Amino acid sequence: MEIGVGLPGHVTGLEERTLVTWARRAEERGFASLTASDRLAWSTPEPLITLAAAAGATERIRLVTSVLLAPLHTNPALFAKAAATLDRIAGAGRLHLGLAPGAREDDYQASHLDFSTRGRALDTLVERVTAIWRGEEEVGPAPATPAGPPLWFGGTSQATLRRIASHGTGWIAGTGGDINEFTTFATRLHSHWKEAGRQGRPRTRATAMFALGGHAHQSLTRAVNDYYAFAGPDYVRTVIDTAATTADMIHTTVTTHETAGLDELVFVGNHTDPKQIDLLADILGDKLT
Repeated sequence: MEIGVGLPGHVTGLEERTLVTWARRAEERGFASLTASDRLAWSTPEPLITLAAAAGATERIRLVTSVLLAPLHTNPALFAKAAATLDRIAGAGRLHLGLAPGAREDDYQASHLDFSTRGRALDTLVERVTAIWRGEEEVGPAPATPAGPPLWFGGTSQATLRRIASHGTGWIAGTGGDINEFTTFATRLHSHWKEAGRQGRPRTRATAMFALGGHAHQSLTRAVNDYYAFAGPDYVRTVIDTAATTADMIHTTVTTHETAGLDELVFVGNHTDPKQIDLLADILGDKLT
């Protein structure tokens, strides 16, 4: 199982220039990937621009949107161009696009878009963007990765299964999910993959919240309460309870997901200090590449 690190873009008070330091340090310490999240009606930095900055500061680490609210990009040709440009800046194979409709209605209100049709909008965008990347339209530049960056999809709906089986490389599981629910959905995904005639197997990636060092639990609790308040107190408590704030909790989280057959686990920062990278890497030791 590979291990990545997620940028603390959701944490209030973030100084965006520190994200470049996060990217450099994550690569230096051997993390497999660097992820950027997406929200419109929040202070989260725009993920494609964030990963472009990270691409310029690194050479090897995989760059992942986890996840991009793709239906907000209402011009598929422009989105295809932007993603292809980032793919070329990063170099073939480094950019992975995690896409999802999202669960926050305020992101759509801010865009004057219909929240109820976001799933259909995502499907339409994916069809057009992948056609452009295959060279079926006069939109450039072409991506560095043949046929475009790998697509990953978030969610647990029947539509998510369909999207992954038809267009995806794999599934990005949500934060704070029960490991039994993960394995159940992963089993369904493998069945849909085979029924669609796909070769190989779908990949799986999950995220876990973390904060380490002095006042770790307070930092994490504050960040999670702020960001996930919309989902209600029960979900907030679940995310906090499944997060890691000690070395033992980091090791337990790794073991649990590795045993479940996960391909990649991403620890998402809940403190803005780049030293969080070193604290995490020191705990993980030879688990990193």
